[in-house]
Amino acid sequence: MTSPLRIALIIASTREGRFGPTVARWFETVTAGRTDIELTLADLTDADLPAHWTPDLTPQGRAFVEHLAACDAYIVLTPEYNHSFPASLKQAIDIAGPVWKRKPVGFISYGGLSGGLRAVEQLRPVFAELHAATIRETVSFHQFPFDRAGQPHDHTNATQAATTLLDDLAWWGHALRTARRPDRARTEAA
Repeated sequence: MTSPLRIALIIASTREGRFGPTVARWFETVTAGRTDIELTLADLTDADLPAHWTPDLTPQGRAFVEHLAACDAYIVLTPEYNHSFPASLKQAIDIAGPVWKRKPVGFISYGGLSGGLRAVEQLRPVFAELHAATIRETVSFHQFPFDRAGQPHDHTNATQAATTLLDDLAWWGHALRTARRPDRARTEAA
């Protein structure tokens, strides 16, 4: 039996009053019964990343990048701001640089009429440049359709979309983790 796939759920927004943690809590309930994955949170508000690129990170920044490096796959939970994704997310992607290579990335988005899908489409070429494999299936929430208990109004369809995303991400994650093993062996032998 293979070990569970370690997936980081990256909460991309750092704005006051952000909606991301609500979506993250719901998504954690969707993953609760799965034995093939281990979901961890990576919240950009805890990362303490610099506003400008620098190799000198705070202890929290180094811990954030190390957390990402230890993962096999990622889900970026992003809002859409002005037809794009948050600057804080772009900074985190650039600072983490090599950790994304040959790993799959899925997306959950929210906001406005597009449900954040314009942000997702702008993230795909960014991750492609870093040699990451983005997953086609996404989960998107239009106009913040959650009730006061933190559950999507259309719980059945949202859960089905999340399950499809997780199934695809797990397939790619296991395949790419297996495919990366020869690279590790060559690097260690050199």
